[in-house]
Amino acid sequence: MSPLFLIGAISLAAWLYLLLFHGGFWRARERLPLGPLAPDNWPEVVAVLPARDEVETIKAVLERLVAQDYPGALSILLVDDGSRDGTGEIADAVARAAPLDRPVMVLTGAPLPEGWTGKLWALAQGVERARALHPGAEFFLFTDADIGHGPRQLRRLVAQAQSRQADLVSLMARLRCASFWERLLIPAFVYFFQKLYPFAWTNDPERKTAAAAGGCVLIRAAALTRIGGIAAIRGKLIDDCSLARAVKTSGGKLWLGLADDTTSLRGYTSLGPIWGMVARSAYTQLFHSPLLLLGTAIGMLLLYLAPPLLALTWPLHGDAPAGLAGALAWLLMAASYGPMLRYYGRSPIEALLLPVAGFLYTLMTLDSARLYYRRGGNRWKGRDYGRAGTADRSAS
Repeated sequence: MSPLFLIGAISLAAWLYLLLFHGGFWRARERLPLGPLAPDNWPEVVAVLPARDEVETIKAVLERLVAQDYPGALSILLVDDGSRDGTGEIADAVARAAPLDRPVMVLTGAPLPEGWTGKLWALAQGVERARALHPGAEFFLFTDADIGHGPRQLRRLVAQAQSRQADLVSLMARLRCASFWERLLIPAFVYFFQKLYPFAWTNDPERKTAAAAGGCVLIRAAALTRIGGIAAIRGKLIDDCSLARAVKTSGGKLWLGLADDTTSLRGYTSLGPIWGMVARSAYTQLFHSPLLLLGTAIGMLLLYLAPPLLALTWPLHGDAPAGLAGALAWLLMAASYGPMLRYYGRSPIEALLLPVAGFLYTLMTLDSARLYYRRGGNRWKGRDYGRAGTADRSAS
C-alpha cells in the first residue's frame, strides 16, 4: 500500500462516515414549518438586543421587530453597549415612533465588569430590566443588531417552541451571499457549522450535542432561570452554543434550524471581514489547545485538500488507486455540499470549490491562534478579554 493511496483511503473513508453516520448534517432539512400556526396561546415575548456601534443596520432591525405579525404581546428592549457612532440616537428615534402595542425601550448599558463578555453583559442587563417591566413574559427573543426578521418569524418561532415543547428555538440566519468572497465562503461557513454541530443531533434530546445560532434565539424565561440566567455563561465568547448546552444539560429541549426569512443585513464584500469573523473565535472553539489546533489542521487538509490534489495530480504520480480514491472522496465531498448550495441559490458546480474554502478556513483557524498569542488573549469590538472568553468544553 503506497503512502498516497493510504492518504486517499483515509479521506474516502472519512467522507463515507460523514455522509452516512454523522447526523445527516449535509441534508440541510431543518426548517420552520410553513403551515397553519395556531398554538393554544400566544405568550408574551420580550425581544432583547445588545448593540454596539451598529449604526448601519439598527434602524432596519428595530423596525422589522416592530412590524412583527405576532398575535401576543411583544416588547423590544435594546441595550446600547457603549456605542460611539449614533446607534443609541437612532434607536431612540425608532422608540419614539413605535406604536403603543409594540413598545421599544433603549437602555444605556453599564460599564463592563470583569469576567464578562460585552454581549452577555448587555443581554444580562436587558433581561433584568425586561423581567422588572414585563414579569409575565414567557419568552425572550435574543437577536443581534444586524439581523432582520420577516414579519411572521416570531409567530413561527413561538409556534415551534410550543408545538415541540422546546425551551430554546434558534435559527441560523440566512447570510448574504452576493459578492465573490461571500459566494465562496458563506455557504461553506454554514456547512462547517452544521458539520460541527449536526442539527438533527442538537434537536435530539437523547444526544449531548447542543448548539444555537446567536443571531436568533427564542428561550423560555423559566429555562433561563433554571440555568442561573445569563451569568451562568458570562465569560463565554461562543455564547450561543454555551447557552444551548446549559439549557440542554438542565433537561431542556432544543430546536435549531436554517432560516428562510431571518437574514443578516451585514455584507462581506472582501475577504478581510470574513477572515476577521472566523479568526475572532476559531481558536476559542478549540479551547486554546495547540494539540487540537494541530489535529484540526491535519484533519482539514486530509478531508478537503488531499482528495482534489490526489485526483488532479494523478497523471503526475501515476498511482491509480490513490488517484481514484481521491476522485471519489472529492465527489462525495461535492455531493454533501450540494444541499447547502441549493439553499443559497448557487450552482451545484460550485461544490467542486469546497476544497478552496476549506483551505482558507484552515488558514483562518491558524491565524486565530496566532492572534490569540500575539494579543495575549481574545479581542472583540475594541475590548481585550485576555485569556477569558472561553469556549464550553461540553458544547458538543
